[in-house]
Amino acid sequence: MPFREINSKMVEAQLQPGRRLFAQRGAMLAYRGEVSFTPNSAGGRGGVMSMIGRRVAGEAAPLMTVDGSGTVLFGHGGHHVQVIELGGDTLHVEADRLLAFDGTLEQGTMFMGSQGGVMGMVRGQVTGQGLFTTTLTGHGAVAVMAHGGVIEVPLTPGRPVHVDPQAYVAHHGDVRNKLSADLGWRDMVGRGSGEAFQLELSGSGSVYVQASEEKL
Repeated sequence: MPFREINSKMVEAQLQPGRRLFAQRGAMLAYRGEVSFTPNSAGGRGGVMSMIGRRVAGEAAPLMTVDGSGTVLFGHGGHHVQVIELGGDTLHVEADRLLAFDGTLEQGTMFMGSQGGVMGMVRGQVTGQGLFTTTLTGHGAVAVMAHGGVIEVPLTPGRPVHVDPQAYVAHHGDVRNKLSADLGWRDMVGRGSGEAFQLELSGSGSVYVQASEEKL
């Protein structure tokens, strides 16, 4: 795994020749060795079409390519950082939560409506995340940012987990998500307790939840 957690808000990346990383621009705190940082406009692994898809979707964050040999410290805005290891499956995460990730992972964009139908689209509007989300697929590690720390909640078949949409950070595995709103129309339009919407995730995998309802 290329990332080592230094503390709750910083990770250290080990760089080797021929193995690159991608990171949010401005996330480098310090480095040691022969390391180069290059603005990235080709969308990382996944190529130009991946980049175009994210631009059209409005689901793109400014990235830089990190190459060389040495160690790099990453952190951003004092946010808490969680390292997620992928073993061939797909991570769904908002682009602005990506701190850094392994260059072996393939990037893409998923239309929110494809999971949960119309309610998937409603979820994007309610949470302010838009109608698309970023996907990272393959074998490698991802460092994501959150407010107040992150907990990993396992998902098992037949036992769905309900999450406040504002506290949702990411999920991976064979997971379906939909937005449920059981508290009536007055709550749906924001006149109730503020807990009108719940994100229901089911299947097999994990969901990552932050200890805050605050957006980055």
